[in-house]
Amino acid sequence: MQNSSTMLFNSEELRRENMKQLLKQVSEALTERGYNPVNQIAGYLISNDPAYISSHNNARSNIQQVERYEIIEELVRYYLESK
Repeated sequence: MQNSSTMLFNSEELRRENMKQLLKQVSEALTERGYNPVNQIAGYLISNDPAYISSHNNARSNIQQVERYEIIEELVRYYLESK
């Protein structure tokens, strides 16, 4: 039997989940290389200098696929919603 019901698609939820996974992957790559991920990601977001992010496990390439302002918005949203 085939399901013919329409699935609801929430692009905002998907975008937020993708951002969460991206930051988690970058954090893990930085930790594996011995860096403090909070300091490195903050340095990148403030300066726009990709050298703050290790190329280990494609972390640098991956984080550059997302606009910095989108990452900052998501971090602020998450912080404010968790209070």
